Amino acid sequence: MSLPPVFLSALKDLLGPKGWTEDAEKRAEAATPWRGTYRGETPLVARPASTEEAAALVRLCAQHRVAITPQGGNTGLVDGGTPHGEICVSMIRMSALRGVDALNNSMTIEAGATLIRAQTVAEEAGRLFPLSLGSEGTATIGGLISTNAGGVAVLRYGMMRDLILGLEVVLPSGEVWDGLSGLRKNNTGYDLKHLFAGAEGTLGLVTAATLKLFPRVESAAAWVVCASAEHVVRLLAAVQEKAGDSVTSFEMIPANAVEMVAADIPSTRDPLPSNAAWRVLIEISQPTANHARTLLEAALEAAAEAGLIEDAVIAASEAQAKSFWHIRESIPLSKRAYGTALNQDISVPVSRIPVFIEACNGAVRSILPQADFVIFGHVGDGNLHYSVVEPAGAAAPQLKAAEAAITRVIFDTVMAHGGSISAEHGVGRLKRDELARLRPAAATETMRAIKRALDPLNIMNPGRVVSI
Repeated sequence: MSLPPVFLSALKDLLGPKGWTEDAEKRAEAATPWRGTYRGETPLVARPASTEEAAALVRLCAQHRVAITPQGGNTGLVDGGTPHGEICVSMIRMSALRGVDALNNSMTIEAGATLIRAQTVAEEAGRLFPLSLGSEGTATIGGLISTNAGGVAVLRYGMMRDLILGLEVVLPSGEVWDGLSGLRKNNTGYDLKHLFAGAEGTLGLVTAATLKLFPRVESAAAWVVCASAEHVVRLLAAVQEKAGDSVTSFEMIPANAVEMVAADIPSTRDPLPSNAAWRVLIEISQPTANHARTLLEAALEAAAEAGLIEDAVIAASEAQAKSFWHIRESIPLSKRAYGTALNQDISVPVSRIPVFIEACNGAVRSILPQADFVIFGHVGDGNLHYSVVEPAGAAAPQLKAAEAAITRVIFDTVMAHGGSISAEHGVGRLKRDELARLRPAAATETMRAIKRALDPLNIMNPGRVVSI
């Protein structure tokens, strides 16, 4: 993992004393993702402070054939941004706001800015940047673009790629593509920004982005109890029939996840205790809170008349709405109380969610009969976070020994139901080989051709997304 002395000396001269570190603790931090489920290694963490520095750094790496792993907030979940021998290029010093155009509903911001910073900038301009997810205080714009992040508002606003107007990217050669633009219509050939959204740093280093903003809205939230997954899916259709595209979020939560969070966080409780299997968190957004609440009330009344809900409560205050969301957002951390868990980020067509859950649970239990599950997610876009957890009361851990077989059967069941084995977390190293097995060969070969064309030296995050 040693670096050529000539390269190392040139890098230090280029970036200055604030632009690099070989400190063992800082290197270990960069090589350990937030969940700590695996560890990488890196000889050095580089921290360019400008696009010019980033471009010169990439040119230097190309000259010396030194591989790069770009890194944002290190909140990834698929081993995409964790260095494994490459130098780590942290974008945290590139966090400047380059401009806001409120009349054009756009802003330009650098890749190292956190999501919460982008949200705050939009709010200060009287606008909304709608991407929202649990790690928004740490996750960075560059990382969110590179993984094509989703979150809880995809139903209304789309994935991260849908929120991008333009990008600035350092290509593997060190050349800078300045594609920053506030245009919504630009039909002049290949839409290059979509090559880099979701590429996980394998095709270039994202340094800045022009992002879409939206008018600010007020919301109304409800906590709903449903008897079955089938009722949950039908409830979504009923709410959309009344509220249209103002349905911002529609989160499916199993009763055991609520119990798990309540046990882990003593101040938390189920807003509507029930023996029913599912809870749903619904949020509707409108220009005024009263309008949003009126729409939500009408939708829930219609759903109740159709027999789709067991109980429901609309948040009477912002604090109560936040308490609903606190339960949902606490699930990933509280799930650690189960010990070992096999976590998958998958998607299936919304209509297939109930039959998929039944089929997949059955397939997993054919391997591990006492397996337990925590299944939650964004029903409106078909994205489920499907976790198999250690059997309750097991005398000894059982899940690890069956991990490979369980993962294979989950992925095969997803594909059998017309789904994807990565909905919003990306591919990284963890899902690269399985995707090569499952997706059409033509898709894999096309990806390899793009990678070879743009990065012939294979220095940009090698071994992620697709092998070459």
